[in-house]
This record gives sequence, C-alpha cells and structure tokens, in this order.
Amino acid sequence: MRTRFFKTTIIAGITILLLGFIWPGFWWLLVPIGAVICIGLYDASQTRHSLRRNFPFIGRGRWLMELARPFIQQYFIESEVNGRPVSRMFRSIVYQRAKGDISSTPYGTKVHIYDSGYEWISHSICALNIEDINTDPRVLVGGPDCTQPYNASLLNISAMSFGALSKNAILALNKGASIGGFAHNTGEGGLSDYHLKHGGDIIWQIGTGYFGCRKKDGTFCEENFRKKATHDAVKMIEIKLSQGAKPGHGGILPADKNSSEIAAIRLVEPHTDVISPSFHRAFSTPIELLQFIRKLRELSGGKPVGFKLCIGRQSEFIAICQAMLETNIKPDFITVDGGEGGTGAAPLEYSNSVGMPLRDAIAFVADCLTGYGLKQDIKVIASGKVFTAFHLIRCLALGADMCNSARGMMLALGCVQSLVCNTNHCPTGIATQDPELSEGLHVEDKAQRVARFHKETVHAAVDISSSAGLKSPSDVTRTHLFRRIDQQQIKRLDEIFPYQQQGSFLEEPYPDHYRHDILEASPETFMPKSYIALVN
Repeated sequence: MRTRFFKTTIIAGITILLLGFIWPGFWWLLVPIGAVICIGLYDASQTRHSLRRNFPFIGRGRWLMELARPFIQQYFIESEVNGRPVSRMFRSIVYQRAKGDISSTPYGTKVHIYDSGYEWISHSICALNIEDINTDPRVLVGGPDCTQPYNASLLNISAMSFGALSKNAILALNKGASIGGFAHNTGEGGLSDYHLKHGGDIIWQIGTGYFGCRKKDGTFCEENFRKKATHDAVKMIEIKLSQGAKPGHGGILPADKNSSEIAAIRLVEPHTDVISPSFHRAFSTPIELLQFIRKLRELSGGKPVGFKLCIGRQSEFIAICQAMLETNIKPDFITVDGGEGGTGAAPLEYSNSVGMPLRDAIAFVADCLTGYGLKQDIKVIASGKVFTAFHLIRCLALGADMCNSARGMMLALGCVQSLVCNTNHCPTGIATQDPELSEGLHVEDKAQRVARFHKETVHAAVDISSSAGLKSPSDVTRTHLFRRIDQQQIKRLDEIFPYQQQGSFLEEPYPDHYRHDILEASPETFMPKSYIALVN
C-alpha cells in the first residue's frame, strides 16, 4: 500500500503540474494535495502505527471514526433503555424535571418487564391523597453523642470535588442546594469559597489526603480542621474510607486540573498530579477509626460525623460494628457507595469489577447494624445511580434512610454524557478547569435546574409512597418491592434480603448467612482472623 501511495502521489503531482500549465486555475489544488502528500509521507515513514504506515493518510480515518463513535452511538443508535453508563430514559427524566418540562411519558413503558431483574413497588387499594402528606420529608442525623444534629433532605448532592468539577459547577450546585434546602457534599478535594458563597448546607468530606486540613507532610492537622469544621455552613463531616468508582484506590487529580487556586485549597503543590493515598494515616484499626470519629466530633463542636465506604470484604465492616460495641463510640451516619462506579475517573477494572454493588451493600450494612443493635442511632445514606424517585424508594426499602446523587445532579447541571470527564475538555463546562469552557455554565440558570430536579424527584417519591398507602417514603420496606428472578419466579425483596432480628449478631447461634464473616472479624484489626492465621 505504501508503494501504491508513492506511485499515486507522483502521478498526481505530475498531472497537477501539467494541468497547471494548461489551465492556471489548477495551481490552487497544489496546496491541499501537497498537504495530503506530506501527511502521507510522514505516515508511511513513521513506525508507531502499523495502520497508518500501511495505509498512509487514509488510515487516519480510523481515529476520526473512533472519536465520533460515542456520539453517533448516543444520538443515533442507542434505544431509550440500553445506553451506558446512564440510559437515555434516565437522562431525559432528569433533564425534564430540571427544566420544569412535562415529565410524563405516553403509550406505556419502554422497559422489558418480563426480563430477569425487573423490579416494581406494590401499590395499595387504600392509596393516600398526596395533598394530605408532607411533601418535604426530613431525616434527623445525629446520634446520642451529637450536640448539633442535622435535619437532612431525603435526597442530597453526592461527593464531587472542586478540581474534578469547575468553580461554576460548584457554585451552581451549592446555590441549588441553598434554594432547595438540601445538602451539598464537597468531595475529598477540600472546602472552598465556592462551596460557601451561596450558603447551601455543606457535608465536608475528609479523604485520605486530608485536603484542606493537612500538614505539609500530608498528615491530618487538627487546627486546620477545626477552623473549617466549625463554619456555620458545615452541617456534617464525612470520612471517606473508599468510593464506588475506585474502592481501595486513591483519588486522582491530574496536573492540568491542579491550578494554583485548587492547590491552595487542598494545601498541595500546584501543577502536579495529586494522588490520594489508598489508606488513612490517622488510624489503622476499627477502634482507631471510631476514636478518630470522636475526635472530629469534638473538634467540630458536636456536629454529626460519619464515614463513607464501598463494601469490600464483609468482615471488615462487621469489625467496625464490633468496635462500636467495644468502645461505645458510634458514627452518626454511614454513607454506602455502590461498586458500580461514579463520577470519579477510575481504571476500568475498578469501575467494572471491584466493590459490592449498591443494592446488596445497603441491605448488608442495614442488616449488620440491626444485628448488632446499632441501627436506631446511625443513619444510612445510599449513593449510586439515583436518578428517579423509584431509585430513591428502592434504596430506602433496602435499609437506607436517605440518598445522595452525583451523576443525577451533573445531568441537572446540563451534563450530556460526553464521557470526557477525565480529560479537562468537558464541553458543558462541568468537569473541567478550562475557564473558556467553565464560563459557558451559567450559575443562576443551572442552580434553578438543580433545585427543580431535587424538588420534583422528592415529590415523586412522596407520590409513589402515597400510592403504596404510606405516609412517607421512609415507611417503605423490603416487603413493598418485588423482583423478577426468572420467567417462573417473582420474589419480594425481604425474601431476597431477609430481615435480621435485632441483636442477632451479638451471640450464638449467628445467622447462617453471616456466620463466617462474624467469626473472622475483630475490632482490633481490619484484617480477617482467617487471613492472619494463614499468614502466621
């Protein structure tokens, strides 16, 4: 092919020269043809890409098609229900509710209701009138040791850092939270002025890098923490143990996103890759984790303190529960992140194959807390692909008390799922630090969209629960939801995830399903006893 290219370019060149002498108007063709020839000669001589070497110039079309493929797939090929990671159906409902458009759909469902895995909630003949129900249900977060409990909404903004998101995106999210009366999680990137400007309620997340509350060596700094944690806007403190996008893997902020401004907020060196450690240095055992929680609660003036994690080895979480009983120190809340990934950029293997999926994880955490008699003092927050009221209701049924949404809120801001969040080239100005792109995001307009999406989604959750004959979405249980197992079997969620008896994990006989994990857990270490015995 290369030989053919050389022959073709020689013949084309001679032809153009001859035609140029006959008709001078042909001379202008030498510029584009010359450019093609130069590119082709370069392609034929380079050794990095075999395709371009064997098919000079023409081979470049492969990269153009690959660049356009996601957009062609999304806009012309995918159906309403088969898009990934978020289907067109769910993207559309978020857009419609955020813009205040009609969000009803005509002509029946597009979901395959006879496929395995299809889920629904049972309605009641004794449905309630939604006008007689509180359309803004709240959840009080704060255990017996908390002196400043927080009255939270059922739906809040999940953790997304300034740095991963642009300043305008943070401003719009926080103003939306202020308008709608719900909370905005900062993500592990620190508490910035953009989080505080519009007065929205803040959940300050502390990750393994201790950004915004660290010393020069990267360890936790009590004084820096106290200064920010006592701010009136900060309502809760969340310690991030792991996240669903990449559990067991540190966060990544690329150097091209780490501006001087972001570095000042995080207390790191600017224009360098910032990689959070995969583990905390402030504690190393379940007991030490709870002691750290107690310290943060004291430093913050008694505000609710909890932790976020994606469930990995189940005995590790059970060890934390055992440590709660031994120390009598309890977190005020636990945020459960699903292993199906989130807004954070992550290696493919982590997004696809590391961590427990959200639904299983919520049921597991709720069962453990009930089994150890701890659930009444600890609120469970579910985080992972919450786009609709049914997603919210399903999490509450499995054992959560409230939900966080990240991708839903990004869609409300105007995200078009271009899948370039990790490149600093987000076309909607959300996940970028390029000022030319981020300035395109209008804060006032997008804040209203975020607030509307929240309001309409919570209202729809109240509507669904009223149809089930319940006074609040918080009254939904596993008995209200059904899942198709196969063409012959349908099960209620309490059959798939049986409820545990209060205190059933405290002494023998333990529930069979959890017995092995209970026996290998220890409050003294995150490592399971079976692994320690094997190593020793």
